[in-house]
Amino acid sequence: MSNAEDDRVHLTRDHQIELLRQMLRTRRFEEKCAELYTQEKIRGFLHLYIGEEANAVGVITSLSEEDAIVATYREHGHALVRGLPMTEVMAEMYGKASGSSHGRGGSMHIFSAAHRFYGGNAIVGGGLPLAVGLALADKMQGIQRVTCCFFGEGAAAEGEFHEALNLAALWKLPVLFVCENNLYAMGTAVQRSQSNTSIRDKAAAYGIRAEALDGMNVVDVEAAARRAVHFVRRGEGPYLLECQTYRFRAHSMFDPDLYRSKAEIEDWKKRDPILRFQQWSLSAGGVHTRDLQMIEEAIAMELEEAVAFAEAAEWEPIELLERDVTTSEAKRAAS
Repeated sequence: MSNAEDDRVHLTRDHQIELLRQMLRTRRFEEKCAELYTQEKIRGFLHLYIGEEANAVGVITSLSEEDAIVATYREHGHALVRGLPMTEVMAEMYGKASGSSHGRGGSMHIFSAAHRFYGGNAIVGGGLPLAVGLALADKMQGIQRVTCCFFGEGAAAEGEFHEALNLAALWKLPVLFVCENNLYAMGTAVQRSQSNTSIRDKAAAYGIRAEALDGMNVVDVEAAARRAVHFVRRGEGPYLLECQTYRFRAHSMFDPDLYRSKAEIEDWKKRDPILRFQQWSLSAGGVHTRDLQMIEEAIAMELEEAVAFAEAAEWEPIELLERDVTTSEAKRAAS
């Protein structure tokens, strides 16, 4: 059982350093991926998480290793914070066999059963029913775990959103729904597609406890996530967090980003979650300039190792192309 003390964020020096380290790791990884994409080292779609790091860090910090995570196609940060090795994530970005999904998933389908990370999902809203299924399985087996499902506000326009919330509430399932509301579903502003732009209100319509919060403040996110996780783990049903956040980069590397003004982007950058927490930590004396230098140096080394690993990794042999795929010949043989 939890109590009010469990729900508090204890901002010790070590915890402040760890929050900064995880946000900076994600930011630097994404920046490097953008650079590698322009060099055609990474191909296909690439959705960057720059600006939204506080959400992955604040929420995943509040989960246990046994809890499950279902993510979206913008999931690199979730995977890294969850503990997937940066080498494996980078190799997956390259499409190499040493990647976390053996090079078959790429940027949008990072997966690790060992970390109970049930992947990114290229389908908008596609992870919602998967999360409900995982939570239902836990409840039927009497396993006290939380399934955390990340999704964007665009998913709230999909039928899966309403079906998933309805069943989770109906069956009182242990699901933590986390909406990363970055205001734009690809290029469509939420106010242009939703008569009620509050995701929190939509959850309340299903009788699900929900709250909206500043997704650009890692402390606010962690505090809310702790409250939510303890509520769900006690068996009191699902919970929804609407993290109001913003992506600083375009929807994807293919996106010309013409649907919002540069002034709007610059205004949101003033609320950069990393700079915001970093400045507070420095002024409060929790961390020092040398700490930040050491964090950056360690991340730079980790990134260098990850890129070298991906560059040297092998491509999947052509003879394994049909592995894990049911071919028409195999179907005929089975029949």
